[in-house]
Amino acid sequence: MDWTYTITIPFDQAPLPLRQLLIAWLIPKHLIHDLRISQRVLVNGAYRTMNQPVMAGDTVRLTFLPGDFAEPFPNVAPDSAATVAVLYETADLLIINKTRGSKTHPNQPGERGTTLNHVAAYLGDAQPGPYILSRLDQETTGALMMTKTPAVVPIMVRNIAEKRVQRTYLAWIHGRLTGSGTFTDPIGRDPRDKRKRQVNGVNAQSAITHYEAVDYQANATLVKLWLETGRTHQLRVHLAAAGHPLIGDPLYAPTSQDRLRLHCWRLAFPQPFTLDGPSTTVMAPVPADFATFSCE
Repeated sequence: MDWTYTITIPFDQAPLPLRQLLIAWLIPKHLIHDLRISQRVLVNGAYRTMNQPVMAGDTVRLTFLPGDFAEPFPNVAPDSAATVAVLYETADLLIINKTRGSKTHPNQPGERGTTLNHVAAYLGDAQPGPYILSRLDQETTGALMMTKTPAVVPIMVRNIAEKRVQRTYLAWIHGRLTGSGTFTDPIGRDPRDKRKRQVNGVNAQSAITHYEAVDYQANATLVKLWLETGRTHQLRVHLAAAGHPLIGDPLYAPTSQDRLRLHCWRLAFPQPFTLDGPSTTVMAPVPADFATFSCE
């Protein structure tokens, strides 16, 4: 098995040396080396040295082999695909609307019943994936991105790390929060509870969360949230520290019968093998019961 990509350079793109083009596409240096040594990168059907310019209208062909990757075939046991709600799909990328109560991925060998197991069943034996790119907490719903081939995993991981993938959440929180603003307190581990994180906790790292209030119920506010960093439980910790924990949060909110009201509502991201910023936006419909709860 191999993975071959044929990319035509846009007519408005300035010439670039082949090596610089591959770097700009976020292909890791070790893969560029392998492509060069084995002549698996062709321009207009022929091998060129890495210093030769690639022009608008040229066609670049890349071929990746399983040996290029540490784990080319993830060992994910397929489970029922009945709950897989596809929001967006290409030959490389898959975005699904994750259901509440489903773990993102297995934590033990052979574990089933997680979102990744369901997606493996959806893709079937013809696809080597799925490869997880991000995760949502078990009770969080909404847009979850993964890839179907290993070749684009390092590209999209770089896009996420360098903030070219923009995630916007909706959440119902306790109390009345008005206007918009930014939480900037660093987040670290809670020394009293290994499940939890806290503001200025152990080994705290920078964390930035933007918010905007968009609707209200009695004793509750609907907020739009977007991240500049991706710390564990970041949204939940920042809001709890501000006195507005998420409704139904089992770790950071008062005990209630409500389930967590946090939804990854929108993803904006660049396509692999392009030089532009976010060019695709995918939105996840909110659950039907999202605004129904017993907040007091």
